[in-house]
Formats: sequence, C-alpha cells, structure tokens
Amino acid sequence: MITGLTVLALVFFSDQIRSMGTRMDFERILPEALARFVPAGVLGFLIAGLLAAYMSNFAATVNAAPPYFVNDIYKRFINPNASPRTYVKLSYVSSFLVVAIGVLIGWYVTSVNNVVIWIVSALWGGYTASNVLKWYWWRFNGYGYFWGMVAGISSALTVPLLLPKFQSLQNFAHTHSINLDVSVGFPVVFLVSLIGCFAGTWLTAPEDDEVLKDFYRRVRPWGFWGPILKKVQQEDPSFQRNTDFYRDVFNIVVGMVWQVTLVALSMYIVTWHLGRAAVAVTIVAVTSLILKFTWYDQVQKLEHTTSVKLQRPESDGF
Repeated sequence: MITGLTVLALVFFSDQIRSMGTRMDFERILPEALARFVPAGVLGFLIAGLLAAYMSNFAATVNAAPPYFVNDIYKRFINPNASPRTYVKLSYVSSFLVVAIGVLIGWYVTSVNNVVIWIVSALWGGYTASNVLKWYWWRFNGYGYFWGMVAGISSALTVPLLLPKFQSLQNFAHTHSINLDVSVGFPVVFLVSLIGCFAGTWLTAPEDDEVLKDFYRRVRPWGFWGPILKKVQQEDPSFQRNTDFYRDVFNIVVGMVWQVTLVALSMYIVTWHLGRAAVAVTIVAVTSLILKFTWYDQVQKLEHTTSVKLQRPESDGF
C-alpha cells in the first residue's frame, strides 16, 4: 500500500519536488496523495489501517512502560513489600504519564522526518551498547545496562544540539554531502553509552552465578563467557560451548538479503517491473530454502535437545 502511494507521489508531485527542493514539505505528500488518488470508501479503510498500525506500536509502548517502573524500580528499590493493589495503581499512574508525555512531545514536534533522523542517528546509539553487551559479556549486569541506557539517552538528547556549534564539522558534512547527526552523532552517543555500561558494571557486583549459569545453559551465547563456561562444565562435563559462530553469521547475512528482497519485491510488483519481480521471487525462494536448513532446522534441534536435558530426571548419585 505504502509503495503504491509512494510511486503515485513521485509521479504526480515530481515537478513540485524538483522546483522546491529541500523547501518541500515531504510530510504533506502522503495526505495529499490519499486525498487526491484514493476513493472515499477505500480511503476510510486505508486510514483505519494506518491508525491501527499506529495504535499497535503505541499500545506496546504504553504496556511496556509500567513493568519497568513498577517491577524494576519501585518494587526492587523503594517498596518491595507493597500490596498487589499498590502495584496495580502505580501501573495505572505510569501508563497515564507515558501517554501524557508522549502527547506533549508530539504536540511540540514540527517534523516527523527530524524525529526519525534523531532516532536513527542518536537514540539508537544510546541503547545499542547495552543491548549488545548483555548477550556477549558475562560480567555485564543490570546496573551496567541501566547506566549505559541513561548515559546513552542523555547524550542522544544533547549531542545533536551541540554538533551544529562546531563549524568545522558543518563544513565537512556539507563538503562530503553527509548527514552530520548520523556520521558523527551516532559514534559519539555510542561511545558515551559504552562508557556508562563499563562504569556501571565494574563499580557494582556481578550477577549471581546461578542466574548466569542458567542463562548460559539455555542460550549458549557467543562472546566472553569463559568463567561461566568453566563453572557449567564443572557441573556437567558433557556441556559444550557454542561453536556455530560462522554458521550464525552466515544466516544473518542470508536473512538480511531475504528481508531486503521481500521489500524490493513489493516495489517491483507495484511499478510493474515483472522481470525484476521474478528475480526477487527466485532470491526469496532460494534464501528461504537455505534458512530452512541452516537456521530453522537447527533451532528446532537445539530446542528439542535443551528440553530433553531440562526434563531429564536426576539420578540417585546426584
């Protein structure tokens, strides 16, 4: 649907885009394309679909926020012995605050495009470090995650405001036709977040060994898990570390090709490039077949093996 409307907009608004250039308000193109090219009855369905897509994302955010505040902050550090009724009331309050803050931010946002650029260039850098380290470093704990997120999000709010003050960076970005927020903002925010992760982790105690060993047995992640691997093998000498690194990286590459080709396929169909669409269908079929054997079957096998081990009754000798 979006691809078709985009094609219509590119065709019928191309003259305006060429004449106005960067002064063109691109956020008006979709509403004008809907009003101009979509019949009244179909327009209602399309708007309902767009609203449903918006509500699904909004509802997920609203539902995810209360557990962070109630379970991870209030229950753990402020009042761990409160009644269930108190926790439910706090969930209502936190949900209302998330909605109110979201409405206030949306009220003052003047450009969706600028917000998306900020999310991609800065905010993603703010939580990338925390969400990567939690899989690949055994010493990383909840405090490291928290302070990494705080440092990253705080720098994501300040770095984009500071970058325009450096004229040399502005000249470099203009000369090389690059986006300053993406090329400079992301690395800076990522580095600040990484510092917060390491500081929060090293200045606090590690997670409990039983939690780490249970996680490592079930997930078998890559990375720096040597001390935990030794402890797990002391209890279960038959346990082997994950040796499928290269196969997993191969699956990531194939999966990226698969996903991008699916997006391109819809564009080729809408623009009626049937030859290219046939090539895209072939690529999707081949990559799907590869992932079936190298990823899906392996996941099913691993889940079955893990389930058998977890359900195996303990012998009398242990």
